[in-house]
Amino acid sequence: MSLISQNAVLKQQRDKKLDREIADGSPIAHADEEVEPVDELKLKKSKKRRSDSDDSSKQKARKTEQEEMKRLEGFLFGNLYTPIEFDKETYGDDSGQEQVATDAPLFFMDRSTNSEMVVYENDLCTMGKEELSEERKPVWVDEEEERTEVDIARINRLRKLRKEADEHVISGADYVARLRAQHAKLNPGTEWANVDRRYARCGISEDDSDDESGLTIARGFDDAEGDDILRGSDELVIKGGTKLLPGLLEYSRLVDANAEEPSNGPINSVQFHRNGQLLLTAGLDRRLRFFQVDGKCNPKIQSIFMEDCPVHKASFLPDGKEVIIAGRRKFFYSFDLVKASVTKIGPLTGREEKSLEVFEVSPDSSTIAFIGNEGYILLVSSRTKELIGTLKMNGSARSLAFADGGHQLLSSGGDGHVYHWDLRTRKCIHKAVDEGSISGYALCASPDSSLFAAGSSSGIANVYKREEFLGGKRKPLKTIENLTTMVDHIKFNPDAQILAISSRMKKNGLKLVHIPSFNVFSNYPPPRFSMQYPRCLDFSPGGGFMTVGNAGGKVLLYKLHHYQNA
Repeated sequence: MSLISQNAVLKQQRDKKLDREIADGSPIAHADEEVEPVDELKLKKSKKRRSDSDDSSKQKARKTEQEEMKRLEGFLFGNLYTPIEFDKETYGDDSGQEQVATDAPLFFMDRSTNSEMVVYENDLCTMGKEELSEERKPVWVDEEEERTEVDIARINRLRKLRKEADEHVISGADYVARLRAQHAKLNPGTEWANVDRRYARCGISEDDSDDESGLTIARGFDDAEGDDILRGSDELVIKGGTKLLPGLLEYSRLVDANAEEPSNGPINSVQFHRNGQLLLTAGLDRRLRFFQVDGKCNPKIQSIFMEDCPVHKASFLPDGKEVIIAGRRKFFYSFDLVKASVTKIGPLTGREEKSLEVFEVSPDSSTIAFIGNEGYILLVSSRTKELIGTLKMNGSARSLAFADGGHQLLSSGGDGHVYHWDLRTRKCIHKAVDEGSISGYALCASPDSSLFAAGSSSGIANVYKREEFLGGKRKPLKTIENLTTMVDHIKFNPDAQILAISSRMKKNGLKLVHIPSFNVFSNYPPPRFSMQYPRCLDFSPGGGFMTVGNAGGKVLLYKLHHYQNA
């Protein structure tokens, strides 16, 4: 070992010895060691150096601890100390901090208080719109759809996709769109499947975004026109004003309208109230029953027993306040729905009729027309229930129908003619032969009085345009020959797109005819279901329900899917 290195080692040993003595606070050295004089300046420098070292180590430890706390808080709660720059992907300073993953959230919105983060409002709005626009773009587009053509008239199950009766070939894209619309119609949306949009709307807090109704709008439809349509689970395709297509009728059978209390005899009358929910049924068991039609339970509301009158016909007055009940008797009944009272009326003054079972009520609720003896038609005031006039046909009268808002009356009977009467003058304004008819048994006019249909004893039903018939044209628009027995009931639905004809003399003797193509719907009645002998039928005011009363005492209820309202 060299001399220089030995001196360096001795100097280090003396410094260590001096430090220990100073730390012990004793200036006395051991007996076997040489005592050296203590330099006061060296002591001061040593103390200062040691204190500076301790302070710097403590500051470093404190700084490291604070940085670690900030880093952890940044991961848990976001950066709370410095504003975030969306172009940077680091927390804190640029040196020595951990990189943030590309999918980590760039902000955190504390919704525990009412405070709002106004600083980032524009940025959030921009990001939300970009995200929504990106999500609404299709991932993949099939180029073959534009070049493909589909013949929807050739395949039976695709005919329901037609918008016009003579439509045949459509493009592939249009075919896909119609399939989606058909799926949406058959499978309406549900509330639990709606996506909450409260955080997607820009500049609106959570409290402001909640409606009183509690409904939300699906994501991506915030700016759509007709915002209220999307606030519920209703069907988006409104079918009220669309045309009904021929071929197959979309319908489903529901619980029988009188399932809670079936009749003990044949059903002779069924009719909906003007509100579309109340249904009356009447038959030979002498009971008049009222049901609330909902398609599920159809609860019975009231039942009235007519002790001395098997009911052949019962009908609401169009104003909905009263029911006229008649049978094979020389009197009839009036049931007041408001007062819940039954009034017996008749016999009519000056008349000797023993049966008033066939009658019709005018659309303006002013007149009740009864069929009398020997071709007479009896006009009775619905207000006073008194006879106000009579009309006389050449042959026997068997069917009646009002037209022109109650100002005209149509009648037919045993001579095979159709009469038009003006009730203001009480004169016959037109009389013509119903083509192919030997004896007329049924008449009905469309709601707008533009068409009328006549059924005969031979099973033939003719449909006429009323203006042309009054002008002298005797040829019907269509002769329907699908029934082979007497047609005793004819009814137009509320928008005159369906004509129902029935015969009580044959099982399943009911046909539904499409207007204006005059083709019979091939899938009704269902081939594997027997409705027995139909005796009466009616459509609800909105066209959504159809009821059929049969000889077995049941009232069958059907839902017509083309119509949205009952």
